[in-house]
Amino acid sequence: MPQELPGRDHPVRHVVWPQAWRIIASRYPPIDLFERVSDDPRVWDALIELEQLTNPRLRDEAGEISLVPPERRVSGTNASWVMAAFTHINRRGSRFSNGRFGVYYAAGALDTAIAETVYHFGRFAMDAGDPPRREDMRVLVGAVDRTFDDIAALPNDVKGPLLDPSSYARSQPYAVARHDAGSDGLVYPSVRHLGGECIAAFWPDTVGVPIQERHLQYEWDGARVRRFFDYSRDVWIDLS
Repeated sequence: MPQELPGRDHPVRHVVWPQAWRIIASRYPPIDLFERVSDDPRVWDALIELEQLTNPRLRDEAGEISLVPPERRVSGTNASWVMAAFTHINRRGSRFSNGRFGVYYAAGALDTAIAETVYHFGRFAMDAGDPPRREDMRVLVGAVDRTFDDIAALPNDVKGPLLDPSSYARSQPYAVARHDAGSDGLVYPSVRHLGGECIAAFWPDTVGVPIQERHLQYEWDGARVRRFFDYSRDVWIDLS
């Protein structure tokens, strides 16, 4: 049940998902630097700067590590899949970021994660004018046990614009305000999958470090994504 925290006007909910599903393009490999540097995130900046003196390419690989305070960083095996969301940010923004900070998006079910990412992959391919092509995707699964602002519990006149399927005009300023006020993130109804839920985590330490669960392949036909291939089941799945 949503609850109000003292001194806050924003309902919150403790989200416990044994499996939080995130899908990213397979062409983005793990960032080795985040998985092999010191276990103490406070010294990462200095270590990364030293390595960049001999290998400038690492600057692009590590991204903007300064965007994440040391106390909120995560490290170890597969940690790069979390950290990358906050150090390699989309400057064009997303539903819950104006491009100033990163967000780790995940869903409470695989079908929801597929619906969300198929939509955004299709939009990207259309905007780029891509011819028919295929894209391999990496499915990540981690656990979430955190308290987030609960979008679903907001009044309808506030909630509706935040979940507008075609505009981020209201959701971006709202997310920036919540981020700057210290929120750990948001839990919200999926915009692309009826009945599904998603999280938009604002910091790496709010989500569990995931493991790779399977690979998918999205097929763009030049107009839309009509089907995807599930490597774990060796089958094509049509999208309605």
